[in-house]
Amino acid sequence: WFSRCIIQGSNTDIADCLKVCMKGAIKRWQKCNNDLPGRIVVYRDGVGDGQLRMVVDYEVPQLLNSFQETSIEYSPKLSVVVVRKRCIPRFFAESNRELQNPPLGTIVDSEATRPEWYDFYLISQVARQGTVNPTYYNVVYDDNGLKPDHMQRLTYKMCHLYYNWP
Repeated sequence: WFSRCIIQGSNTDIADCLKVCMKGAIKRWQKCNNDLPGRIVVYRDGVGDGQLRMVVDYEVPQLLNSFQETSIEYSPKLSVVVVRKRCIPRFFAESNRELQNPPLGTIVDSEATRPEWYDFYLISQVARQGTVNPTYYNVVYDDNGLKPDHMQRLTYKMCHLYYNWP
């Protein structure tokens, strides 16, 4: 796995150097696998609803340009998923007429989500005390063609692989 941290100015949520980061990741992949990746999924944190359009209009083109700069013929499938860890909604499961936290891996992709968006909530951790906090995912760009169930399963598996932890 390739991971890279970038430093941005304070109060800056829209990344300016995604192209450089993506090119580094692609080069590392090519070095390790003797081939270029055919599918890329980017999970992006730190963006509010009001900035989603800027992510699509400003950051996605940077990623697409990084593919062109790698090779003229190179055009992998790309998905960009915005992640929000601080969510207001809380979800409960009923068992024996009692409310409890939902089990790990619970997905909520209707009723509490927006019908016009490709979004879902995921319970990926255990709350030892109190109510579990779901994580919200919004797929803002997708030409991978993954079915929602597959994107949700991939996301659940990937959420346990965070490599930027010191």
